[in-house]
Formats: sequence, structure tokens, C-alpha cells
Amino acid sequence: MRIGLYELRNNLFLAPMAGVTDRPFRQLCKQLGAGMAASEMVSSNSLLWGSDKTRRRADHSGEDEPRTVQIAGADPAMMAEAARYNMDRGAQIIDINMGCPAKKVCNVMAGSALLQHESLVARILEAVVKAVCIPVTLKIRTGWDSAHRNGVRIARIAEASGIQALAVHGRTRADLFQGDAEYETIAAIKQAVKIPVVANGDITSAEKAAKVLRETGADGVMIGRAAQGNPWIFREIGHFLATGERLPPPPVAEVRHTLLGHLANLYAFYGEHLGVRIARKHISWYSKGLVGGAMFRHRINQVETVDAQLAMVREFFECSESRSAREPLPPAGEGMRERGGRHEAAELRTAGLAA
Repeated sequence: MRIGLYELRNNLFLAPMAGVTDRPFRQLCKQLGAGMAASEMVSSNSLLWGSDKTRRRADHSGEDEPRTVQIAGADPAMMAEAARYNMDRGAQIIDINMGCPAKKVCNVMAGSALLQHESLVARILEAVVKAVCIPVTLKIRTGWDSAHRNGVRIARIAEASGIQALAVHGRTRADLFQGDAEYETIAAIKQAVKIPVVANGDITSAEKAAKVLRETGADGVMIGRAAQGNPWIFREIGHFLATGERLPPPPVAEVRHTLLGHLANLYAFYGEHLGVRIARKHISWYSKGLVGGAMFRHRINQVETVDAQLAMVREFFECSESRSAREPLPPAGEGMRERGGRHEAAELRTAGLAA
């Protein structure tokens, strides 16, 4: 799949997620098969560019190409300035966020709130495309609410404005992340434009990715929440699309090795104090479905140092590895997660930790 001058290794995308898709996580997902991974959303407000949070979000030093930065805002001139600023600092693709449903984003008329104002969408897209000499892509939802699914019109505006690829989440802004994603609108968008279209929403397995590609005719798929704690999903989807065969879930030894490497990169990127705290959610995701996981997550959220966190992670996953050698794991990762979920409440009650 090609975006501008960049030939991607495949058609699998990591969705930008605030607080998740930092440089360590993007690199890991690329190593495990993602063809493209955009940064967390960066504000177009220049007053925020000097903050530590914004600098980290736009930090792609040493990252595999193409380096993609996602920007958000509602003012065409500010968005154009933000695009130039990030291009000058090494961004190779600019992605525009018109899909975020968060209230604090929509309240300032950014993210998916913009889908209500098609003329403003056009002005923003045209301003950003004219401001830079690198490809510009766009992420949207299918519309503002079920009565206003204007994704096809937005897609045509995007194509006419010079956008070179479009990702579509199969929900409206009003849906947030509730209910099931729908793909009919994505299929209609694909029929309406010639630029690459990437389908997003509820793609949680290799089989689901193949089904969505088949039903929508989309050029690629974008994975968001399903990659949390499971960066192997890109490897699994790539293998399934190429062979029709499903890979087994990674053994606990590989999960442990990958997690420890991920933690080392988080500590290096954020420093010890913030790194330990950022790591907690990732450790929680990686440990879902493993026996004893609920109690482990409660305990590890209490530790404050790198050494204590690493020691606890090693101990838990080594015990899990030993247990898995005696007790075969379920045939699929999802089954493992379901099994763990059924036991978590009882596990916490036994430990006296449940609410």
C-alpha cells in the first residue's frame, strides 16, 4: 500500500490513541507487523508545543519510517502552522484527527465535532495540504450521529482537498465506543473515492480483519484497542491474510520477553517516575487472561520504583510460564482472555480486594 512517496510494508495500521501510542508502543507494533503507526494526537495550539507532553507525543527520533504525526484543531491557519512545525521536525506524513469523540476535544470544535461543519472541514484540509510538501491523511468517523452519517460527503471533500489516504471508524461521534461498529458506510466511502480507505472499529482478530476487508473493499485495516497488550495482532493478521492460517497466541515466555523490552523502552523514554506509572496500564493489558492476573495487577499498581516493578513482572510471568508448561493454553488468545475474565472477580474476593 502506498501513501505519497512511501510504500508501506503492508496494509495494517495502528490507530492513534491518546496515552497509548507513544514512541515505544509504535515501535513495538511496527516490529510485530504494523505497516504504519501515527503519533498520539498533537494540539495545533502553538502555546502547547513547548510542553513536555506535546514534545513527547511528537517525538519520533529513531523511529522506523514513515514517521507520522497526527494533529488536531479547528482553525485552518493554526492547523497549517502545526503541520509545517511538525514537518520541519521530521514528520514524513501528517495525519489530521477528525475522529476523536472525546468531550474535551469536541467541546472546542475539534476531532469528530468538525463533521458537523463540512465547509470548515474543507478549509482545514485545504490549508494543511497547501502548507506542507509531504502527504496528508485524515481520520474520521461515519458522521456526527445516526441521523447525520455524512462520511461519504466528507470523504469526497477530503479527496478534492488533496488528502492522500482516509481512515474511517465505523461509528458516529454520538456512538462513542458503544455498540458494534458498522461497515456499510465504510463500503460506501470506498465506492465514492479513489484514494486509499482504511477501515477501523472492532477489528479484534485476524478473521475479523479479513472479513472487514472483504465486506468493505477497503485497502487496509486499522487496529486500536485490540492491540493494547496484544501487539502480536499485527503479526497474526498479516500471516492470516497471506496464508489463510491462524497463528497460535504467543507463548508466555514471548509475552514476558516482549513486555520487559517494552518496559525498558518506557523507562528510557519517560524516566523512572513517570515511566513506572505509564507502564502500569500496559502491564495490566499484557497480564489479562493469565491465572492470578487480577491480584497481580492490584499489587503492581502499588509499587513506585523500576526495580520493584521489574521484579514483580518477572516473578509473575515466570510463574505463568511454568504453569503454562504444565497446563496447555486455550487455542486462541481471545479464549485465554475470556477465561481470565471469568475468574477475576472471584480472585479479588478471595484476596479481600473486591469492592
